[in-house]
Amino acid sequence: MRRREFITLLGGTAAAWPLAARAQQSAKIPCIGIIDDSPVWNAFRHGLRDLGYLEGHNIAFEYRYAGGLPDRLAWAAAEMVHRPVDLIATFGTPPTLAAKQATTTIPIVMMGVGDPVGAGLVPSLARPGGNITGNTILGPEVAGKRLQLLKEVIPSLSRVAFLWNPDNASHPAQLAELQAAVQTLGIKLLPVTVRTSDEFDSAFAAMISERADAFLMTNDPFHQLSIGKIIDFLANNRLPGMFLTREIVAAGGFMSYGASVPDLFRRGALYAHKILQGTKPIEPNRIRTQVVAAQPEKLDDPLTITDDCEDW
Repeated sequence: MRRREFITLLGGTAAAWPLAARAQQSAKIPCIGIIDDSPVWNAFRHGLRDLGYLEGHNIAFEYRYAGGLPDRLAWAAAEMVHRPVDLIATFGTPPTLAAKQATTTIPIVMMGVGDPVGAGLVPSLARPGGNITGNTILGPEVAGKRLQLLKEVIPSLSRVAFLWNPDNASHPAQLAELQAAVQTLGIKLLPVTVRTSDEFDSAFAAMISERADAFLMTNDPFHQLSIGKIIDFLANNRLPGMFLTREIVAAGGFMSYGASVPDLFRRGALYAHKILQGTKPIEPNRIRTQVVAAQPEKLDDPLTITDDCEDW
């Protein structure tokens, strides 16, 4: 090759490099931020895959771990904003509140929250406004029903321990619902608080000393991180427990009543898809779906019962 031809070829190649770099930048794939990833998030990822998203090709994920602790949740949410991600997906009230406090512009898809209006996440279910959309497990409305079912299964029930997290803004409503229900059922409620993992042992000791006959808990994401420890305690002390999801029953819990959490995550994937396609969370007519009743379990399986969940 003559020297002039070589220089010409080199110059053309060099000119093409910036174009290739710009093409790479323009092909940037969207990124979803997830706080406190756990196996329950597999349903969300599978839902996205069913919608045509393949990690590393047309979708990416950014993970931060907070262990459900308020200060760490604030840090994790701020990290997502700093990254920045294109959308933040959250499970439960505390991570959603942290995300809301961190950003008013990045869309947030929340799943499985207990009381989004009471917790101050959205002004109303009909018109959530702002940058937040998602679904709720309707926790406060069915808390009393869980207690009633537990009483039907254990007629001699008289003292029930209730594990709750004061740092979860949805929990006071559930506690109030249970306090109203025990008055009609003739049961004494024993509220036990756990804010950090170090408090579980003292909470367990309190349940034993108060001679609880049964156990109730919420679906608090922080508590779910220690569900194995909770189930072991209940089994070792022969204490029946009522839970929100059938997955905990499959892991060794006694019975459950509530919405299908995997279904909530699959619906969350659909919201994420709509937002990544250009829909704004503030557009309720485009993002909202109807209230859907979860399919009941088989009648010969009385220990796992599902109820309604709500989307908006």
